[in-house]
Amino acid sequence: MIQADPRPLSQQLRSNPLVALLIAGSLVGYFVATHMRPPAELFFLPPDKGQWWQSLSPIFLHFGIAHFAFNALWLLILGTRIESYSGALHLLLLVAVTGLLSNMAQYAWSGSRAFGGMSGVIYGLLGYLYVRGHLNKIAIYQLPNQLVGFMVGWMLLCMTGLPTLLLGSGIANAAHAGGLLAGVAVGLLFAAAPQRSGQD
Repeated sequence: MIQADPRPLSQQLRSNPLVALLIAGSLVGYFVATHMRPPAELFFLPPDKGQWWQSLSPIFLHFGIAHFAFNALWLLILGTRIESYSGALHLLLLVAVTGLLSNMAQYAWSGSRAFGGMSGVIYGLLGYLYVRGHLNKIAIYQLPNQLVGFMVGWMLLCMTGLPTLLLGSGIANAAHAGGLLAGVAVGLLFAAAPQRSGQD
């Protein structure tokens, strides 16, 4: 479905320090969310109602080992493509924008502050890579259609409520959709901008 990076995991993380930091932050968030009572300050607050970091902090909270592992894997697969081609600052911008907008979408939909996970960002990176890979013909950004179809199909399946029923845990469906739309929008903005050779 997708060609795996043949390098050892440690080398991939050393070459992509921001991805490594995001995975490490998610691991810390997993331990905080599952082994202690997360402080209210880590849950979402809109930008106009709290400290700026409270609008992003939920992306690091993970409520199960499978939740963390799934998102860490996709950060490795998708995030390293962006960081290696466009740099850490570019990836950081994408994480901040898609994280903020996906969190806002989930809060607006559910009305609850108590949610978490990097999945909204993952879907944002997916949408961004798909648009840039197709419109700007960036080889490393081009994803197999099967992978995109699987991820979008999983998102739609989650919206039916069946995975929640089977897994016994809530799924932030609005964050997934909001992140995907945010990533597509940012991808369109960058795709329309004048392109330089090499990196963005």
